[in-house]
Amino acid sequence: MGLKIRLARGGTKKRPYYRIVVADVRSPRDGRFLEKVGTHNPLLPKDHADRVKLDEERIKYWISKGAKPTDRVLRFLDAAGIAKRPARNNPNKGKPGQKAVERLEAARLAEEEAKAAAAAPAEAPAEAPAEEAAAEG
Repeated sequence: MGLKIRLARGGTKKRPYYRIVVADVRSPRDGRFLEKVGTHNPLLPKDHADRVKLDEERIKYWISKGAKPTDRVLRFLDAAGIAKRPARNNPNKGKPGQKAVERLEAARLAEEEAKAAAAAPAEAPAEAPAEEAAAEG
């Protein structure tokens, strides 16, 4: 029998309230459960003390018996210091896409050309006074 520590929705339409329960994986989301181990009220502010209530002792007991928390419940347990949530690593998400790389490359080339064009006229006037001085002398 696989056990999950998961959320069971209660409340009314547009006013959710969740019980954190230990249930068999085959049971319906809001159906039969073995034990209620906490509550979650998403309508309360994030820093409110009653937003998430957990029975830490019972949660530790059920985890020791093999119950696996769902992703959302694992976030709550990690915030409470009961269980550790593994850090996720997606190195490709931070990389720019192919079109963005092409745009950056085009912008860099345009900037280099602009610097070269600005440097060339700046050098030409510097040589012109030397030519005038030679012509006058």
